Amino acid sequence: MSDSDTRPIYLQLRDKIAAAIIDGRYGEGEMLPSVRAFAAQEGANPLTVAKAYQQFQQDGQVEVRRGIGMFVATGARSALLRQERKRFIGEEWPAIRARIDRLGIAMDDLLETS
Repeated sequence: MSDSDTRPIYLQLRDKIAAAIIDGRYGEGEMLPSVRAFAAQEGANPLTVAKAYQQFQQDGQVEVRRGIGMFVATGARSALLRQERKRFIGEEWPAIRARIDRLGIAMDDLLETS
């Protein structure tokens, strides 16, 4: 979690989990850490983690198996990738692009630093 991020903690945790699914750390069909384990790992309240997990469940990206745990649903990675790309282009990119323009950074300069 970031001190500079003003979004609610559960959304920051949701982004961490989404990134782990997109990166393949939690593959489709694999079990996610328990709410308590993830809360302890992140230093967060278990209720906050549960709220982040609930968002994935509502979106159909996580399946709950009663008495066992939560598992990454089939198709979750591609759905999250589409969702995150759309969010980046619609919400994050305009501010980044405006800053690039304001600073007078040329595309060649950006490509050189990669």
